[in-house]
Amino acid sequence: MSDEGTWFRIDNSSVASTVRRAADRLAEMLALPERAASDLSIVTAELTSNLLKHAVDGTLLLRPVRNADTAGVELVAVDSGPGMADLSRFIRDGHSTAGTLGIGLGAIVRQAGWYDMHSVPGRGTTVAVQVWPGDVPEPAWAAGASRPITGEAVSGDGYAIRVADGRHQVLVSDGLGHGPLAATASQAAVNAFRAAPAVPPAALVETVHRAIAHTRGAAVAVAELDAAAGLVRYAGLGNIAGTIVDGISRRGMISLPGIAGHQRRQVREYEYPIGPSAAVVMHSDGVVDRWQPADYPGLNTAAPVLIAATVLRDAGVRRDDACVLAARLPS
Repeated sequence: MSDEGTWFRIDNSSVASTVRRAADRLAEMLALPERAASDLSIVTAELTSNLLKHAVDGTLLLRPVRNADTAGVELVAVDSGPGMADLSRFIRDGHSTAGTLGIGLGAIVRQAGWYDMHSVPGRGTTVAVQVWPGDVPEPAWAAGASRPITGEAVSGDGYAIRVADGRHQVLVSDGLGHGPLAATASQAAVNAFRAAPAVPPAALVETVHRAIAHTRGAAVAVAELDAAAGLVRYAGLGNIAGTIVDGISRRGMISLPGIAGHQRRQVREYEYPIGPSAAVVMHSDGVVDRWQPADYPGLNTAAPVLIAATVLRDAGVRRDDACVLAARLPS
């Protein structure tokens, strides 16, 4: 399984069994110790059970997560309804809406190394859970989620996150078209970004542009979050949307027309102020740009993975590859 993970539509018990077997295989591949593998099995079973019983269009993302020293497993459960008004009430053992013992979400919380949840009545719930073999790392300052167009096995959209000489930088890439050739272009952009020296976003976009000339090309954008200056520095080529979200407001960031690897104007870098409660959200054109922060109270302060998965759920389209990345100022 790649680090981008696999999405499962949880609509029957046989799929739930498939997910649990996939989680067991991932635990084995990562050499998780017995206790962590057992915790992962319980979390997976409870998440899939809750999606089967309560979800509308429930899906689950299973993928490895890594830090410098070790690897764990992350599950992201996404539900389009009915949502919960009081999450703290639902994670207490004994609360049930389906005639069960009500221990599902409580068991998830107990077994998880880290978790976060966001829910809006009438819109749905997103739950992210991580299981680690030892000490739990600090929550990530940035995270993304992507999925391929219906009918394709690979996505032409990609993202990457790095800290280079103290620079906290993220990239979103949308390879032209879809399918394997688009995925090749996007992966080349990700590889070039990761290997580049610690330079500002405009220089990074230039580096990516030169590095992917052998591919069909991609739309790319790079953001750098500077906590000390309270700024986001942003540069992009092509149709990648970049937005700063703070409560009910949002502010767009500028990407210039072009195709990295083939056509470009002079790349320009822009600076935008950002406060500690705000988040940067970037996405490909497989995500419609009409979602409104006011529809998701509290989402801008949730974990970046919840922001990315929620926007992908409600604004991602099935007729194109789709990718969302969210980041906030590092502490």
